[in-house]
Amino acid sequence: MSKGWKIAAGAAALIAVAGLGLWAARERLAMAAMEKIYDRAMAPDAFSDLPDGLHVGLCGSGSPMPDPGRAGPCTAVLAGQRLFVIDSGAGSTKNLSLMNLPPAKVDAVLLTHLHSDHIDGLGELMLQRWAGGGASAPVPVYGPTGVDQVVAGFQQAYLLDRGFRIAHHGEKVVHPLGFGGTAHPFDPPRDGPDLLLIDTPDLKVFAFPVQHAPVEPAVGYKFVYKGRSVVVSGDTAVSKRVEAAAKGVDVLVHEGLSPELVAMQNRAAKAHGRDNLAAITHDILSYHTAPQDAARIAQRAGARYLLFTHIIPPLPMRALEGPFLGDSRRLFSGEIRVGHDGDLITLPAGGTQIERRNRLAIFQ
Repeated sequence: MSKGWKIAAGAAALIAVAGLGLWAARERLAMAAMEKIYDRAMAPDAFSDLPDGLHVGLCGSGSPMPDPGRAGPCTAVLAGQRLFVIDSGAGSTKNLSLMNLPPAKVDAVLLTHLHSDHIDGLGELMLQRWAGGGASAPVPVYGPTGVDQVVAGFQQAYLLDRGFRIAHHGEKVVHPLGFGGTAHPFDPPRDGPDLLLIDTPDLKVFAFPVQHAPVEPAVGYKFVYKGRSVVVSGDTAVSKRVEAAAKGVDVLVHEGLSPELVAMQNRAAKAHGRDNLAAITHDILSYHTAPQDAARIAQRAGARYLLFTHIIPPLPMRALEGPFLGDSRRLFSGEIRVGHDGDLITLPAGGTQIERRNRLAIFQ
């Protein structure tokens, strides 16, 4: 064997030994990584890695349609140290924890409307905020007329569990008065000004009506914090109120439904005699917004960033994001993104920067 071959063989042997060593140490390395993750998750200041500002994250970017990559509808807004959750779809509470936006830190929940996919995770969220944070008062839950019935229903459903947890952990750990939520129903006038829900020197939160008939009322929300602004459309057809609220905002978080892709579902349902699903995939076109129309709204409003959520239909392959958007990139001159669970957009206070990261990436 030549000298060159001997060197190559020796190098290959060293690489193999190193590889075997790393394989043997994988469990130890994984345990060390998890210790760091738990330390970060348990730290008293969960938001220490974020600058003072307005942050908007997707704790759930999906819809009622089954999607293994997306939880039910949920948008988190962090204004300084105050954490708000808009809608609470299935699986979204777990995403909040994974994004290091702890349910225990939730200041208030705001519901856009009372469709099942926007409320089916509310019981879990209220429970995790109570038990995980030792809350001594229920979480405020703002929403359109009827939200009091929803909150009362979840509290009744979780009443036995409340007793079990108090009996197991004791009242010092799970305070009896911190269980559940307190409903704050409202009905913004369709022809009146936006309704101011939260008013502090630094933070203002508005609600405004949107078009989601026959769901009435349905609303969107606007957050303004230290010169930065975010609008969350909620579920809606093309809405002038969304456009008016989004004038000059940094970020517009808008729902999106692709008529072309939903038409494929409709054709398949008809071909196989699934009359109920054919009817549903026809009817949903009337109260959602095509991505191109949302792009036009964002352009006319002068929004700087358009983030799509409540994605219909599911997009199991990234290659489908182009067909989902259609001509949206041509219609909107700002930055545009098909949202994914874990996306977090940061707007530092007093500045103009828009930064994006994904806080679930470590688990993917």
